[in-house]
Amino acid sequence: MRTPDDVDLEDEIRSHLELSIRERIERGEDPQSARRAALEEFGSIAAARDSMHRVWYSRWFDAALLLFQEIRIGLRSLLRTRGLAITVIVTLALGIGANAAIFSVVRSVLLRPLVNRDADRLLYIRQTAPGIGTENLTFSMPEIGDLESRVKSISAFGDFSSLDFTLVGFGMEPRVVTAGVVNGSFFDVMGLRPVLGRLINSGDDGPKAAPVVVLTHRFWTTELHSDPAVVGKVIRLGPGNATVVGVLEPSVPYPTETQVIANVVTSPHHLSATMQKERWHRMTDLFGRLAPGATLEGARAELKAVHASMVHAHPESYSARDRVGIEVKTLRDQIAAPAHTILLLLVAAAAIVFVIACSNVANLILARSVRRESELAVRAALGASRGALRRTLLAESLVLCVAGAALGLLLARPLVAVAARYAARFSVRALEARVDGSVLWLGAGLAVVAAVLLGYVPRLPSFDRSNALNPAAGGIRITPGTNRRLKIFAATQIACSFLLLVGAGMLVATLNAMSTANTAYDMRQVLAVDVPPPAPGAGGEATDHFFQEAMRRIAVLPGVDGVASGMVVPWRDEFRHTKIQFGFEGYQPVSGEEDPTCMFRPVSPRFFAVLGVPIVAGRDFTDGDRPDTEPVAIVSQSVAQRLFPRGEALNRHLWLDGGFEPSRRRIVGVVADVDDENVVQVPTMTVYVPWWQLGEPSRLFVRAAADPYALVPAVTRTLHDLSADQAVERPATLADVRTQVLTPQRLNAFVFSAFGGIALLIAVVGVAGVLAFSVGARTREFGIRLAVGCEPRQLRARVLREGTVIAAAGILVGGLGGIALAWLAGRLFGVAQMPGVLPIAGAAALLVAAAILASLLPAVRASHVDVIQALRSE
Repeated sequence: MRTPDDVDLEDEIRSHLELSIRERIERGEDPQSARRAALEEFGSIAAARDSMHRVWYSRWFDAALLLFQEIRIGLRSLLRTRGLAITVIVTLALGIGANAAIFSVVRSVLLRPLVNRDADRLLYIRQTAPGIGTENLTFSMPEIGDLESRVKSISAFGDFSSLDFTLVGFGMEPRVVTAGVVNGSFFDVMGLRPVLGRLINSGDDGPKAAPVVVLTHRFWTTELHSDPAVVGKVIRLGPGNATVVGVLEPSVPYPTETQVIANVVTSPHHLSATMQKERWHRMTDLFGRLAPGATLEGARAELKAVHASMVHAHPESYSARDRVGIEVKTLRDQIAAPAHTILLLLVAAAAIVFVIACSNVANLILARSVRRESELAVRAALGASRGALRRTLLAESLVLCVAGAALGLLLARPLVAVAARYAARFSVRALEARVDGSVLWLGAGLAVVAAVLLGYVPRLPSFDRSNALNPAAGGIRITPGTNRRLKIFAATQIACSFLLLVGAGMLVATLNAMSTANTAYDMRQVLAVDVPPPAPGAGGEATDHFFQEAMRRIAVLPGVDGVASGMVVPWRDEFRHTKIQFGFEGYQPVSGEEDPTCMFRPVSPRFFAVLGVPIVAGRDFTDGDRPDTEPVAIVSQSVAQRLFPRGEALNRHLWLDGGFEPSRRRIVGVVADVDDENVVQVPTMTVYVPWWQLGEPSRLFVRAAADPYALVPAVTRTLHDLSADQAVERPATLADVRTQVLTPQRLNAFVFSAFGGIALLIAVVGVAGVLAFSVGARTREFGIRLAVGCEPRQLRARVLREGTVIAAAGILVGGLGGIALAWLAGRLFGVAQMPGVLPIAGAAALLVAAAILASLLPAVRASHVDVIQALRSE
């Protein structure tokens, strides 16, 4: 298409010629002679036009025009080799798409700002207790009161407690919701706004305030379909009613995802003396907002000083062994921290896939350039400079890489969805990941990087023009340097694949160990059902009667072999895994020694029989173990063997000290160790007590004679007959509970196995391509070898050996690279677990086998070379 500047230039040339012709005619020449003489004097119009273009336009325009022309030529050239072009584009698309998806997730979690107002001044404050292995110990209300009254660098504090309530309303069945219980300053501190109504404020504080709730945006949109009429509705939340006053804007649900957020008066537990006065009763997360002029470092120093004085003033609440301290960081850093390591691993895996893709494509481009060497040599002989030849190669690479990037960005959208769901287990911010303009820039950048790398991979031909035009120089000539580079690229792919496969092998081995570990529970015939009270602290005698009657009715249902109750579903109820200190008869701690700790489990009679846990000595709890009878306990074998090594545990006494009144209890039984915390069992010190004497049941366990799930309707109906508003939640066999708990490990193994599988596939294609090209380039050599008596099997062995050597070199380099990465990870993260022998050996064997399989077809082809045809080809 002609531009306005081209029209002006044509007019300028035409005017110049017309003026010259007119002057000649005025001197007496005839018009035809005058026109011919003017044209001869002016010279080539095309040359003049190009010369004027160079004057009118800058040199970058010339370069761009040349590049555009080269791109057109390259596009036509690639259309003649569609198979290679499609392979290169798809391979690059996998590498660029994976990187674009991971970058989107990383950007959402680590880089995207929070919606909270002045989020850089919003703090998350936590206690730490390394002595008991926790880095996030929540606060009690007396501790929060001390900080509020003494810390000046923080202008306001907001507290948040997470509790489960039974919700009745909105036309739904009774259901358990996770609620945040907050003080009136919480939303001001968090810097959040409503999308409907209002949020909880200081007027909603105090025991005489009206119970109110705010709905979270996700709950409002997904469960209530964005109903604008929810504000003002009255619902039953726990034991009482509450009024919906607003809907929260979309925001990061931290420290846990909730459906509703309520003021303190809605929770009977928060109004109890234990919650208000006991310093050991820690269940509240604490947020703060920096005061004007204050800095994070200053607030951190002041908080540490105040906290140290608290610990000194209340030694009975802070065990020296626990080493309780305090930490503070910005909320954004706190939210991103759990996902930081896994995101770095994903970035590393995606980068490795990109390197593998580029190496594979480099092999293809290099092989094609060898086949085109005569063409490039002819162009050089006709006057093409090195720059022109390199520009041709760059143009073709740019066409391929831009096409690969475009396809990769199309793949990025579904890949982002998959990666976001995976990363959301570590940070809910991953759910915000989207493909946006920044990802387009990333794709363009990766495409340019790949194009430049691939454009400089091929070796330019010799500029000896006589050799370039020599007819005897035909055929494919693979130089030692080109052959070496092909093998280096193939070995690079193997090395990167080895890293990914070893990592995936570690995860698969870990998952297998967890899946096959003995749990000591009867997992297939036991149905676990959550039957929570309306709210924490809302139970009492009514709850005891409800569970007694429920177990009595369920026990007589057809297909039920037994029923029991407790407070913890193994592995699922992590928030209940609390260790308490206990003492025992004959124990005299030395100076400074702490009392031992144990898991504390209130259970009903027949609990061990229903779950299949053997009683080693003594008896089970009975219906006679009532609050007005002797306090008793059953201990695990670890407790009995460690504290009473001579087998004297029965009828000895122990006392518990978990914040409730210490009670002296007689040991009436010993049961086998069962670990309801860890999927892979470890020796566990556990003390069981009758829930009628101490505790509040909230879980039912039903042993089925046949299919446990067939009992769910009957069990649910029985519970609703007793209380129509009773929530019945998450019925599942213990086997399925364990499977759900293992889902994160399964997902880890799947994701990194997928990365490893893609890498392996690309690497196999790369090795096969190198060997196939090598065989094609050495047809004459193989023909001569066969002609002089070489056996076909020797040629097959030779090619197979080349593939094995490439794989071995890649495995060696990958192993050294893995050691270096492990060392770097140890320096950066303080921990680096080296893989076991099985994942390393398995990955190496898989790669060697894959390399041999990839070598088979080229090897067979080499052994079937036609001798006469091979010699004639030259």
